[in-house]
Amino acid sequence: MQTQFTRRRFLSGTAAAAATLASTRLLRGIPIGYSPNEKVNVAQIGTTGKGEADLRGVTKAGGNIVALCDVDASHVAHAARTYTQARQHSDFRKMLDVQKDIDAVVVTIPDHQHAIAALTAMTRGKHVYCQKPLTHDIFESRLLREAADRYKLSTQMGNEGHSSEGLRTQVDWVKAGVIGTVSEVHVWTDRPKGWWPQGVNRPEGNPPVPAGLDWDLWLGTAPERPYNPAYHPFKWRGFWDFGTGALGDMGCHIIDAPFWALDLYGPCAVEAECVGGTRESGPLSSRVQWEFPSRGSLPAVKMTWHDGGNLPPRPADMSDEQWKKLPKSGVTYMGAKGVMVSGQGREPHVLGEVGKDLVPPPRTIPKSPGHYVEWLEGCKGGPKALGNFDYSARLAEIVLLGNVAIRSGRRIEWDPTKFEITNAPEANTYLRREYRKGWDLTSA
Repeated sequence: MQTQFTRRRFLSGTAAAAATLASTRLLRGIPIGYSPNEKVNVAQIGTTGKGEADLRGVTKAGGNIVALCDVDASHVAHAARTYTQARQHSDFRKMLDVQKDIDAVVVTIPDHQHAIAALTAMTRGKHVYCQKPLTHDIFESRLLREAADRYKLSTQMGNEGHSSEGLRTQVDWVKAGVIGTVSEVHVWTDRPKGWWPQGVNRPEGNPPVPAGLDWDLWLGTAPERPYNPAYHPFKWRGFWDFGTGALGDMGCHIIDAPFWALDLYGPCAVEAECVGGTRESGPLSSRVQWEFPSRGSLPAVKMTWHDGGNLPPRPADMSDEQWKKLPKSGVTYMGAKGVMVSGQGREPHVLGEVGKDLVPPPRTIPKSPGHYVEWLEGCKGGPKALGNFDYSARLAEIVLLGNVAIRSGRRIEWDPTKFEITNAPEANTYLRREYRKGWDLTSA
C-alpha cells in the first residue's frame, strides 16, 4: 500500500505544493483584522469526543461558534442542541465555500484528515487550531508550517499542555541548568493498551454503513476500503491509513517539554524496537530512540520513548515509594548534576541531594492565559500563540520520524534540510503518501 517515488519526484512535488500555496493566497486574500473586544467566528470540524471538548474550550475562551461540521449527521445534531445558532455541514470544503462569516477553524478529526482540512481553511484566509498530532506525515507538517508563515495566520496545535504551568516550569528549570547539562531523556506512556487496538490486521466483513454517516467523506485522503465499526468513531487511531498510533497520539504531549527545553530539532538518527506490529496497524509496544548531535552550545542528546507497558529506567535516586507512584505518562531528564522527573505537563520534581534545598530559578516563560485564549488573541492581531504551527510542525516532525523508524524497521538517519533519510532511501516512502483522487493537498 506504500507508494514508491524517486528523490527528484519528491522534491518537485514539494516545490509544486509551495507554488500552489503562493498563487492561492493571491487569489483568495488574507484574513481581516479585529478589534480586541470583537468575537472571532469559529467553525468546528469534528463535533464529538475531543471535538466536544474543543467546542467548550473555544466558547469559554470567548470564541463564537457559527458552524458545525461532521461527516456523521448524528454528531452534528448532538452538538447543535447546544450551539443552536451554528449552521450545520458535513463537508468542510463546501462549508468554507458557502459560509462567509467564518473567521477561524478548529480541526478535530482523524489524523489522516488534519492537513487537508487545515490547509483548505488557511488558503481561504482562516485562522486554524488543529488537534495533535498536527499531521499524519512529515511532508504535510512542512506544508502547514509554510502556509502559516506565508499567510500570516494565527495557528495553534491542540496539545493543551503546552500552555500549562507545569510544562513551562520544566522548560525553565532545564534551561536554567537546575540539574546541569542534560544528555539523556526518557519519555513514556501507558498507551495504547486499554485505549484502542494496535497490532491487528484489517477487519473482515462488509457491514452496512450506519445511517447518517458519509463514509466517503470520512475516508477523505485515505485509500478506499469498506466501512467497519473497527474504525469509526474512535478506534481508527491504531490503523496506519488513518492514525499515527501511540507515539503520534501522545508524543506531541509528552515530548513537547524536552523538545522545547533542549531544542531537539535538526539532524538525528532514529531506531525502534517493537512488539506485535502489522502492516495495517502500529505495534503493541515500542521503544524508540532519537540521537541528536550537538546543536551549537547544546551537547548531544539521546531521547528514548517507551509505550505499551514499557517503563523508563529507574533513576538511582528514586525511592521505592516514588517508583510505585510513577505517573502513567511522563518525562525523566538525566542531568550532569541530578535527575528531574515530571508527569505529563505537571510540575517537575528534582531527585536526590540536588532537590533537597532547591531554590527555583526565576521564571522566564510567561504564564499562559489559556491555550485557546492564546490562539483567539492571535486571531485578533495579538501575539502568536506559543504552540503555533512554526513550532508545532517541527515538534510533529520529530514525533513522526519515530513512526518512520517503527514502520521501516530500520535505523534511519534524517537530514531535515534535504528532507531526506540518507542511509535508507526506501524509508523515504513514509515521509509522504499519495491521496485518493479528489483529495489533493496542492489544490486545497
